[in-house]
Amino acid sequence: MERRVVITGVGMVSPLGIGNPENWEALIQGRSGIGPITRFDARDYPCRIAGEVKGFNPEDWVPKKDVKKMDLFIHYAMAAAEIAMRDAAFQVGPSEADRVGVYIGSGIGGLPSIERQHEILLREGPRRVSPFFIVGLIVNMASGQVSIRYGAKGPNQAACTACATGTHAIGEAYEIIKRSDADVMIAGGCEGVIAPLCVGGFCAMRALSTRNDDPARASRPFDADRDGFVISEGAGIVILEELGHAIRRHAKIYAEVAGYGASGDAFHVSAPSEDGDGPVRVMRRAIADAGIEPSDIDYVNAHGTSTPQGDVVETRAIKAVFGDRARTVAVSSTKSMTGHLLGGSGGLETAIVALAVHHDIVPPTINYTTPDPECDLDYVPNEARRTTVNYALNNSFGFGGTNAALLLRKCRK
Repeated sequence: MERRVVITGVGMVSPLGIGNPENWEALIQGRSGIGPITRFDARDYPCRIAGEVKGFNPEDWVPKKDVKKMDLFIHYAMAAAEIAMRDAAFQVGPSEADRVGVYIGSGIGGLPSIERQHEILLREGPRRVSPFFIVGLIVNMASGQVSIRYGAKGPNQAACTACATGTHAIGEAYEIIKRSDADVMIAGGCEGVIAPLCVGGFCAMRALSTRNDDPARASRPFDADRDGFVISEGAGIVILEELGHAIRRHAKIYAEVAGYGASGDAFHVSAPSEDGDGPVRVMRRAIADAGIEPSDIDYVNAHGTSTPQGDVVETRAIKAVFGDRARTVAVSSTKSMTGHLLGGSGGLETAIVALAVHHDIVPPTINYTTPDPECDLDYVPNEARRTTVNYALNNSFGFGGTNAALLLRKCRK
């Protein structure tokens, strides 16, 4: 019999707040977490807004002596992992340590550390570069540090697939449990690159919104007046467990991971193909993996970044997958509130979808005021919707043409 995998804990750190109640309340109320950039002087940048995590103190989550040994993306991962572990009421016991693994990714990793240490190198010379520079910035150290923190000795891996990172990490962790290489996986994504070089790079690509005078309304997926995404930061971590393991310890269960898909566009480094071929195939794979039909799905958490081309292509892909039912399935982009966490988005949005399934509430797409004729689905505009959510799909698409989709459902034991 195939092993079943459930989500028993979630941990969210985002511009909406630090912790699950803060994030969920903001999502249901339709609040934006976007504001002016305060991390550095952005006055000369075309984009001067971002989704910063407010009030975050690394020492609340990492021993003071270790804070400077880790880049910000790792701090966020440590915080979200601790929130998720507490939420799951799970501790790693010595007898099962090698059956508990970690799979956490980041799309970019420790770019702020690179900026800082490069300045030190030029100003003070190579002897002043931190000995913790490399181990504090490489992508897999989010998984490494979380593994060390909890004594998890099972598979310890990382994903780095741009904006699909968090979803790929959770999907691959799901596969690890299914094939019996672990019973529990701490999985998700994190990012912390609201820094001069990163924002400058995205500005040079003309990828970011320049609605600087109205930051709360800047991220507006599927709206006709969208003008680019809003860069954000944070982390989303989930605790995945084999169903029997969760039942034996009387864990609460938010949702079951029923299907996972991955695909590649083989088209362009940053643009999707106009027909949405890669997203179409990845959604179909997740649905087929779950053994259900598109007609069974109640909610799609869209990648929905608020870019002019991306939102149109995702809409076309959803139409191709759902056919005549496309205009009646609930589709929303929570990036309208959180902004785009890049490699952290898939982890955060998987946690959101798990809560949507658990609570039977679909978060809205806020800032949807002017319909786009090419984006004509039910985007759950501006207000959350109470409705039965038995099956939900989470989409994530990244630069390089990499795509991931996860299908969650209510768990029936």
